[in-house]
Amino acid sequence: MNHEEFVKSIKFIRPTSEFSVNGFDLDWLDTINPKPTQEEIEAGWIAYQAKIESDKAEAEAKRSAALAKLEALGLDEDDLKALGL
Repeated sequence: MNHEEFVKSIKFIRPTSEFSVNGFDLDWLDTINPKPTQEEIEAGWIAYQAKIESDKAEAEAKRSAALAKLEALGLDEDDLKALGL
């Protein structure tokens, strides 16, 4: 895990928490939520990646469904291209 992934993971698992990072040294500023462990951060990165992939798949499914509906209305491929789809 690189620095950017480290930070994204922490933001994903503790979205409202305040913290600072110097390299991989985590300075926890949140007095309400507990500081995540290294294991939680690593699991958070895996969960973050899964969420990104899930969001992409969902967006593609919605796009495909919308295109199918437009085609069902009688629009052909040239019409869809003209609409930027």
